[in-house]
Amino acid sequence: MNKERLMMVLLSPVVSEKAAMAAEAQQYAFRVATDATKREIGRAVETLFEVEVDRVQVVNVKGKTKRFGQRRGTRQDWRKAYVRLKAGHSIDLGGGA
Repeated sequence: MNKERLMMVLLSPVVSEKAAMAAEAQQYAFRVATDATKREIGRAVETLFEVEVDRVQVVNVKGKTKRFGQRRGTRQDWRKAYVRLKAGHSIDLGGGA
């Protein structure tokens, strides 16, 4: 696979209570490109974080309907991936002190 494509697959980590609880079980959540495949997501995580991926699960998240004054609008649909790592591997997404 093209390295440039792999660099564009992962958009950002998902920061939520559910993602934090899943991280304790070696499962990390990422916002990914809407056309990314499971294989691409797994290889992107392995390349960027130098870990071994065990399994990838993907969720298509529908955008919420919101009101802006009298007008109704819809937020953009997006895709989320849960990546489970093999035993002995971990990712430090904290990035802080």
